[in-house]
Amino acid sequence: MRYILLVTLFFSVSYADKTTTQITQCKEGNISSCYEVGVFLTTGDNKDIQDNRVLGLELLRKACKYQDTKSCDILGDNYYKDKHYQAAGPYLKDACERKVKHACEAMGTMYRDAQEVKQDDVQARHYYEKACDLKSGDACINVAIMYRGGFGVTITRALEKKFYKKACDAGSEVGCDAFKRMDNEDKGIKEPSWFDKLKKLFM
Repeated sequence: MRYILLVTLFFSVSYADKTTTQITQCKEGNISSCYEVGVFLTTGDNKDIQDNRVLGLELLRKACKYQDTKSCDILGDNYYKDKHYQAAGPYLKDACERKVKHACEAMGTMYRDAQEVKQDDVQARHYYEKACDLKSGDACINVAIMYRGGFGVTITRALEKKFYKKACDAGSEVGCDAFKRMDNEDKGIKEPSWFDKLKKLFM
């Protein structure tokens, strides 16, 4: 037991020393150190310690300022999770343009749900389609729903079905079920009712 405590203490001191060194290097202009220690202080157990997280975000902001895109992406994610949507927007928009899937999803949701931006179904669909093209099944389903309900678009069954198929291809079970149902309807195949399904359980 004593041995385990000594080993734990050794690694704790080692991590503390490494972190202190990286913070010093960051302040001296080493951008990779800013990124590494910034990530360390904003993830795992550290993210639940306010002082650590605040310092980590400050170091990531410095790295982002010097065009370290990974740091910018993490900043955007953190701002979005904290519901600081206006702060997150520029980072997420830039990340989406670089084909970061979850950033495109977040931008779509911001415009769909008016998260500190004016509600805009056209912009929401624009970003959801980008995320869909990057194999986000949920984003594809969101686009399908927009074509089904006429949110910022003309109701178009063919496009609704197309985006359910894209969702299915991206691995969404919900997308596959919706596409299959629409495809069967188009082929004149009647789906069994809930009563028919219930009867089968007792046959």
